[in-house]
Amino acid sequence: MATREIISHEPATGAQVWQGRIGDVEDAVARARRAWPAWAAQPHSNRIELVRRFANEVRRVQESLATLIARETGRPLWETRSEVDDVINRVEIAVRGYAERTSQRRLDSALQGSAALRHKPHGVMAVITPASGPASVPAGHIVPALIAGNTVIFKPSERCPASGELLVQCFHRAGVSATVLQMLTGGAEQGQELVTSDGVDGVLFTGSAHVGIAINRRLAANPGKLVALEMGGNNPIVVWDTPKITDAAVLVVQSAFAGAGQRCTAARRLIVKASMADALLDEVRMLADRLIVGAPFDDPAPFMGPVIDNRTADGLTESFVYLLSNGGRPIKHLVRLDEANPFLSPAIIDVTRMKDRPDVELFGPLLQVVVVDDFEAAIAEANATRFGLCAALVGGGPQEYNRFWAQVRAGVINWNRPTHAHSNGAPLGGVGLSGNHRPAAFYAADSCAYPVASAELDQPRAGIGVGLKDA
Repeated sequence: MATREIISHEPATGAQVWQGRIGDVEDAVARARRAWPAWAAQPHSNRIELVRRFANEVRRVQESLATLIARETGRPLWETRSEVDDVINRVEIAVRGYAERTSQRRLDSALQGSAALRHKPHGVMAVITPASGPASVPAGHIVPALIAGNTVIFKPSERCPASGELLVQCFHRAGVSATVLQMLTGGAEQGQELVTSDGVDGVLFTGSAHVGIAINRRLAANPGKLVALEMGGNNPIVVWDTPKITDAAVLVVQSAFAGAGQRCTAARRLIVKASMADALLDEVRMLADRLIVGAPFDDPAPFMGPVIDNRTADGLTESFVYLLSNGGRPIKHLVRLDEANPFLSPAIIDVTRMKDRPDVELFGPLLQVVVVDDFEAAIAEANATRFGLCAALVGGGPQEYNRFWAQVRAGVINWNRPTHAHSNGAPLGGVGLSGNHRPAAFYAADSCAYPVASAELDQPRAGIGVGLKDA
């Protein structure tokens, strides 16, 4: 008999964090549909006031939420504190984004009346998010959806339900009804049922390309249901002519290993000019050797914690062995640091001589290196992927960066900054297998409301001037 409960555990210790029953999709959708008309009819200012109250509730439990995320994900406490700050900051960004992206417009003409542009909410929105960023990622979807007038059913990752539950409780304490925003506990089966429910009007998804593609296929015959997909990336960081080798190495390490490589924007591939490869790789390896890998509350604080679970750690270990067996040259081996829990050392492998490099997102602290001779080859390698989330150029001058920006396919392109450097005041999304041209962050409002064009006159006034017989 299949279990009807979800249990989450601390990656760092294996201790149980949370336990709860799997939710009823049909009931959640029905409740959301009943709640939607009244929520959508509220003045826009009321909904904005409620999400601002939510930000204040998060401030009130700031340390508790950061601690819970650290326990449930294994990430260092300093990092999860930054995530909670991000949740708070996203509220005002969503308010500004909605005002800018869905502003009302009116074009008046004395004889022809008015042409108006307004926006309507879709209805019931499903928000499905991963274990990475279990508070900031769902907040980035939920807040804009509520501001626009949608009701929301939020299914967090089954690995991080406790963090999702505390986030939702903050909304409820702020005055958002428990029917306007519901948390649905469950796994893949509940996610599939939610996505395909006739009562759901839109799906806001962040997660792996594998799951995102499955959602897209399931809904391909239903163009009336909005689908916004934020997926991962096989992201390149290109290091070119620069005398600042140490700084370049720091940017590479930050891009590849922050968050134990479990960010969708993490660098997966380092592409480096041959003439500077040895010097750069020596610096990158020495810096990676110094990184502290540890539990969230260790002292001194670790740079990175474990990956999310043992299955992920096993998969990354197998991937490293595959690369090694097919022509990869190890620069820093992937080491399992704990037999019982998923702690991995940061790993670096030169895959320049591999004939067929797998174009997959290896979601962890595993960096592949490709050495090239010229900038044209560097751009070609950067684009040698079906993904297109983010890319970074380190070094070079304005001419190289302009060429890099123009020719590299990605939704985020940085210069002398880590791959994951991003302002929430800008859109975040990618092309190819990284998304379906519906970026989030500042552009999230685009997926939460649809434009309605109107031609309006306060009294009927019409005539037919051509093509009538004489009366």
